[in-house]
Amino acid sequence: MAESRIMDARIARTRASLQDALMELAREQPLDEITVADIADRAGVNRSSFYQHYADKDVLLADALDAAFEETGARLAMLTGPVSGPPDEMRIYLSHVEKHAALYSRVLGDRGSAIVTARVRDRIEQVAMEGISRSASPAYDGVPLEVVAAGVTGAALGVVRAWLERDPRPSVETAVGWLWQVLLGPGSAWTKTD
Repeated sequence: MAESRIMDARIARTRASLQDALMELAREQPLDEITVADIADRAGVNRSSFYQHYADKDVLLADALDAAFEETGARLAMLTGPVSGPPDEMRIYLSHVEKHAALYSRVLGDRGSAIVTARVRDRIEQVAMEGISRSASPAYDGVPLEVVAAGVTGAALGVVRAWLERDPRPSVETAVGWLWQVLLGPGSAWTKTD
């Protein structure tokens, strides 16, 4: 039993090392130019170790972005009630996206990896579904949860992609404001005044 935990910890460390190496390299050079050998070298492992854990660079990238989302964005699903402004978790996640802007631009762009894009979309959709379920808000009564989550996800990814494509790129605070406004939709401005 103890040997299994040691192996599990070693596997987790190697995978985290490979993920970190890819994210570091992606800040330094275009993703297309990064090789498996570069990643293995940066992570301090050999190529065969890479292939023991990952089939290719796209699967590694998908796992790395999953881990980053888990670390920075997953707490968004814990929101259960109305908040007066954008949650801090949104700022934290968009700060992470900005730190890796070239990588996310590539992943979310027209020539992005289908595997990675699907994983990013699935992760955001999962958080949206959890958050909407927890909120028990009547705002979406009559609309299937999967449809609402898909709409929220599409809107969020659309805003992030448009923000990343702007030159010069506006600040994270501006992007958070845009995302928050789009997610609230026009209903937030339709308050009745007496």
